[in-house]
Amino acid sequence: MDVTPVATLDLSRYLGLWYEVGRLPMNHEDDRASDVTAEYSLEEDGHVRVDNRCLDDDGDPTQALGRATPDPERPGCLEVTFLPAGLRWIPFTTADYWVLRIDESYSTALVGTPDRRFLWLLSRSPYIDPGTESAYLATATEQGYDLGPWIRTPQSGSRVTDATLEAR
Repeated sequence: MDVTPVATLDLSRYLGLWYEVGRLPMNHEDDRASDVTAEYSLEEDGHVRVDNRCLDDDGDPTQALGRATPDPERPGCLEVTFLPAGLRWIPFTTADYWVLRIDESYSTALVGTPDRRFLWLLSRSPYIDPGTESAYLATATEQGYDLGPWIRTPQSGSRVTDATLEAR
């Protein structure tokens, strides 16, 4: 079975702050990272600025800035890069970022890669109803994701701010 993105996505409603509820492990993110957020904003040229922040295993604030390119023919699909702006021309340095499920209020989203290596459950608040979480993870399982190594992201209710990053 193929991984299937949502058929429609209102990018303007998707933009904004999301809290990471959980994820599959990634080599570029500490397994014990906490207070993980992603904030998406539209740039003048139509690309999406991706601002990922968290507290690492030592409690230090970290930030990764990226850029996403929406696919005009497949609204639920974006390509993301976290390379510095001067290196983004290098071929094969983007990753697929597909919205697999999103609720009508755009308050919960399941995002993954079509190769099933990466998966994120996102919420507009740092806490999510267990029933909602179970339903979204069931969608991931139905699309063939292995949730055995699933990491539940610790959220304290606060987030890494610009001031927190500047103080490090």
